[in-house]
Amino acid sequence: MRNWLYDKRIFRSTSFGLPVICIGNLSVGGTGKSPMVEYIIGSLKDRFRVATLSRGYKRRTKGYALANAATTAIEIGDEPMQFHLKFPDVSVAVGEERIVAIPLLLHDRPDTEVIVLDDAFQHRAIKAGLNIVLTDFNNLFTRDFYLPTGDLRDLRSSYKRADIIVVTKCKPELTGQEADAIRNEIQPLEDQHIFFTAVAYDLPYHIINHGSLQLENDMEVLLVAGIANPEPLKKMLEAKVKSYQIMHFADHYIFTIDDLKDIKRRFEKIESTNKIILTTEKDAVRLIKFRELIDQLPLFAIPIRHHFLFNEGEVFNRRVITFIENFKKDL
Repeated sequence: MRNWLYDKRIFRSTSFGLPVICIGNLSVGGTGKSPMVEYIIGSLKDRFRVATLSRGYKRRTKGYALANAATTAIEIGDEPMQFHLKFPDVSVAVGEERIVAIPLLLHDRPDTEVIVLDDAFQHRAIKAGLNIVLTDFNNLFTRDFYLPTGDLRDLRSSYKRADIIVVTKCKPELTGQEADAIRNEIQPLEDQHIFFTAVAYDLPYHIINHGSLQLENDMEVLLVAGIANPEPLKKMLEAKVKSYQIMHFADHYIFTIDDLKDIKRRFEKIESTNKIILTTEKDAVRLIKFRELIDQLPLFAIPIRHHFLFNEGEVFNRRVITFIENFKKDL
């Protein structure tokens, strides 16, 4: 009903006088929105003054906030904190009501040239100029069911509002024939482009001193994961290390000191001398508050990124940049 009211313009959407890029999906979690936001930031930050705006899910504060040197994940949420740590020169803001937060962000950062909205596809009070919708290769929105039976939180037909569709978490060896079958299943509109990405991992780094290491085939790993879908991480570890154990927490879980003690006890029970604790970057920003207690632990975060298949990374980048350049020309 809400979508229908927006489609009929009974509810009005507001546009802003600068390029706004929305990253979203039709399901609840697990499609790779945060790595896509990071990918967009990384591809744009040397050409444009970029800002990000997120809801700040599971933070302990309310309203608009702009990250600064003293900000913590408790104040802005784990994913925005991750953006802030990885891109300190990029403006990172949070606010439940994006339509209120954007003017405040532009007041604080008037030189902003591009805003990237994180997880805002259903936030139709704002009309983004470029909508990028992600869908998991292993759980395509075309095959999914609505909550609570499945993971869909939006109408399947809402994909028609997207400008770009990215099928994420594909197997690296995806064939052109398999990609064509997915395109036929989704049935993109004439002006929509479908891209395919696989999960790629960079070297794990210590969450305190940032020293990196290689995963080794004789290594034993305790995986600490507070994310919606740890399956890609588990598959990667199965291929890279001798063995692993997992402590799986709820998505966006706020770790306590007792959790850290449990992690340490579980790790100490692993008999191997070549062992580490591995977590995601999103979990790391929620664990770093225990800095003094984890300084001596081999606790590493593993970066995740999108790898575009069929050599289409530059095609994707060019489409995003062209949108920004054309928007600026039309002003």
